[in-house]
Amino acid sequence: MHTEKLEQLIEAILFYHGEPMKIKALVEATKSSEKNVIDALEILKTSLASRGIHLVHEGEFVGLATAPEFKEQIETLRREELEGPLGKAGLETLAVIIYHGPLSRAEIEYIRGVNSSSILRSLSMRGLIEKVDNPKDKRSYLYRGTPELPASLGLTSLNEAPDFEKVKEEIQNLLEEKEAEEHD
Repeated sequence: MHTEKLEQLIEAILFYHGEPMKIKALVEATKSSEKNVIDALEILKTSLASRGIHLVHEGEFVGLATAPEFKEQIETLRREELEGPLGKAGLETLAVIIYHGPLSRAEIEYIRGVNSSSILRSLSMRGLIEKVDNPKDKRSYLYRGTPELPASLGLTSLNEAPDFEKVKEEIQNLLEEKEAEEHD
């Protein structure tokens, strides 16, 4: 793949992923060599230097982040986001995690039918959910409620959520249908 197209593909993957990725994961996702991915990352870094987002490279991880010169404005937005109501998407995502967590981002997105990266980030920043290692796939994480989540909902345990067992079973059936479709 031409380096310019590879740069665009990497940018799209990082944007879609919504969080830093290992370079090795980018190599796999792009089906390119590590050298080509690293070369494309350098081109991407240069092309983003005068934009509102930058490429951040820390150790084996690379991701997109807001440009440092907009830190103050972004911090204001972040504070407003944390202090404001969750909104329908936030409540929906939180309900999926409460009733059937821990789940991968892909499973959450399958259940909701939409990309959930920004909602997961917001819920995480509010201290309502947390990422844990995925024992089935070391390249991804699972999302679960934090130990503080039940108390923030006025519960002593998430099992006390309304119709907990019924909703949990319905979500489990949906995920089993998805798994069966993938194996057909």
